[in-house]
Amino acid sequence: MKGLLIPVDAQDHIQGPDSAAITLVEYGDYQCPYCGEAYPVLKAVQQAMGERMRFVFRNFPISEIHPHALPAARFAEAAAEAGLFWEAHDLLYQRQNALGTANLEDYARQLGVDPALVQAAANGAFDARIERDFMGGVRSGVNGTPCLFINGVRYDGARDVDSLVDALSDLA
Repeated sequence: MKGLLIPVDAQDHIQGPDSAAITLVEYGDYQCPYCGEAYPVLKAVQQAMGERMRFVFRNFPISEIHPHALPAARFAEAAAEAGLFWEAHDLLYQRQNALGTANLEDYARQLGVDPALVQAAANGAFDARIERDFMGGVRSGVNGTPCLFINGVRYDGARDVDSLVDALSDLA
């Protein structure tokens, strides 16, 4: 079983303190229904773990089966450039069934992301960033989403709040 081959660094999207005993990394796809199901679970896990855990999100758009995954990831990266990654991340998962171009433009207006930045993203301005995440996932053995790593070790256990908190608490 492979572990996380690309260490967490300043280029990652991180919530929580760098000093946290636990790092939970998710490789996710904004259009994936399983990622959508995991979203509120991971939010609850973050809440339960507090300062003991940092959460990292990495893009893993599976474009072959989710045609809106890459445009959504591009939008999230445009928002990141504006300092609004987590707001965009949350909005994309909360409105997972509305990820078309017009929806993303509307979300940009709601969040205050410059339309020129969104257009640049749509034209591939942040594709290298997304590709870095994706290829790091491939090298780490990610073959579907969501894929979780706890302190660099792939987690394939139950994905409910209690099971995840138990698995994480054993390390804290």
